[in-house]
Amino acid sequence: MFEHACQHFERRMKPTIRLAEARTPDGSLLELFQHDGAYLIRADGVELMSTRRHYSEDRLAEVACAPHAAASGIRVLIGGLGLGFTMRAALAALPADAEVVVAELLAEVIEWNRNPEYGISTEALADTRVRIVHDDVSNVLRNNVGGFDAIMLDTDNGPEGMILSENSRLYAARGIQATMAALRGPGPIAYWSVGDDPGFEGALKRAGLSVKRLQARAHVTTGPMHTLYVATRKEKGSMR
Repeated sequence: MFEHACQHFERRMKPTIRLAEARTPDGSLLELFQHDGAYLIRADGVELMSTRRHYSEDRLAEVACAPHAAASGIRVLIGGLGLGFTMRAALAALPADAEVVVAELLAEVIEWNRNPEYGISTEALADTRVRIVHDDVSNVLRNNVGGFDAIMLDTDNGPEGMILSENSRLYAARGIQATMAALRGPGPIAYWSVGDDPGFEGALKRAGLSVKRLQARAHVTTGPMHTLYVATRKEKGSMR
């Protein structure tokens, strides 16, 4: 127990190194830090994501890709690269002929993931199944009607945006309709949210989607509980 306490103290004493920064179109400051072998991104000083706590991001891809794990010619979309965990989980879940399109608005975030000095997502981005699109995911959705078998959206903090006001359009009625139009089958569309949002869940149902609400921690056993909304087109005659 004493040894564990010492290790914890040593970890806290190690410096947090600021590596890079980026500005969103709204002017929010994103900063990339390294601490004790881990990387984290802060938005205006608030931790947004970390390589130590990413279980809910993994789960987002796992639940979205599970229905297509044995299918061929699957094409999926991930909105938001972050630190690449949803992308890597999707690659692990999908077959060798799948295509994983990742839309990321900020060129700096793409570069952080590609930088071999950091090693965050260098190997995953070299996977031939991955296609990075430097664009707003809303544009990618509009330009790919009927283009995806599954869609994973992890932009900002979910429906309650924190770093970019324009992200809220994605979770409004018109944004939901545009996302549905980009599906070429029943889905699913999987949304990451920092917490429960009954209003957003209601909007999904009003759009004609069947919705499952799942809980996943930031880490497998610890950390805050996040919410995943998994939405699919309702079967004809279904009242759910």
